[in-house]
Amino acid sequence: MKQNIAAIKALLDDRAARYNRPDFILHDPVSVPHRFTKKQDIEISGFFAAILAWGQRKTIINNSLKLMDLMDNAPHDFILQHQEQDLKRFLGFRHRTFNDTDLLYLLYFFRHYYRQHASLETAFTGEQNQFKTQKERLEHFHNLVFSLPDAPQRTRKHIATPARKSACKRLNMYLRWMVRSDDAGVDFGLWSKLLMQDLICPCDVHVERVARRLGLITRPGMNWQTAEELTAHLRLFDPADPVKYDYALFGLGIEEKF
Repeated sequence: MKQNIAAIKALLDDRAARYNRPDFILHDPVSVPHRFTKKQDIEISGFFAAILAWGQRKTIINNSLKLMDLMDNAPHDFILQHQEQDLKRFLGFRHRTFNDTDLLYLLYFFRHYYRQHASLETAFTGEQNQFKTQKERLEHFHNLVFSLPDAPQRTRKHIATPARKSACKRLNMYLRWMVRSDDAGVDFGLWSKLLMQDLICPCDVHVERVARRLGLITRPGMNWQTAEELTAHLRLFDPADPVKYDYALFGLGIEEKF
C-alpha cells in the first residue's frame, strides 16, 4: 500500500465513525427503506432504491419514493394483491435507462417469488443456503430473477452479475443494507444467513478514486475482481465487518473530495 497500514486504518476508522450515523440516512437512498417497518416492505423498497441508485442522490430518492407511492406505500401487499388493471399506473415510469418494461417484469418476479417465500434472502443464499460466496450468490440471484418465461433481455443490464465481470455496486450496497448490523442504525441487519464478513464493498467512482489513492486498489479498471481486491484489503482492518469502510471511502470521496 502507498501509505502505512496503521495510518490508513486510523483514517478509515475515523471516517467510518463520522459517516455511519443516523444523519447519513436523510440524503441517501437508504432513506427509502427506512420509511417502512415490515420486513418485506424494507426488502422490496430497498431493492428498488438500490437498483435505481445511479445519478444524483436527490433524483434517486425522489423516483424511488414515487415508485413506493405507486405501490400505495405498501409494496409487499401491493405485489401480492394487485390486479391486472393496477399495473397501468406504472406505464411511463422511468429512471435514466430503467423503464416501465423493466419495472413491470420485476413486479412480476417479486409476485412469483413472495408467493413462495417469506424473505428475499433465500433468493441470494439458495433454499439450502448452498451458495457460500458473494460471487455465487449474486450469480444465482441474477439467474433466478430471469428464470421466468418471457424475461425481457433488456432488463438483464439492470441486475448486475459477476458472470459479466461487473463490480455489482448497487447489489453489494443493497446487501450491505440488509445484512450489516451495528448500533448506528443506518443498515438494517435483517438477514442472518448472510454474514457481514462475507460482504463485498460497493464500488462507485468515488469509492474507487479514494481507494486507489490509498493503495487499496491496484488492479486496472473496475470489475468484480477489483471489488474483491478492495474488500480483501479492508478485511485487514476489520475482518468481521470490512464493508463498514464503505462509509469512510464514500464520505472521503463525496463530502471531502479526497
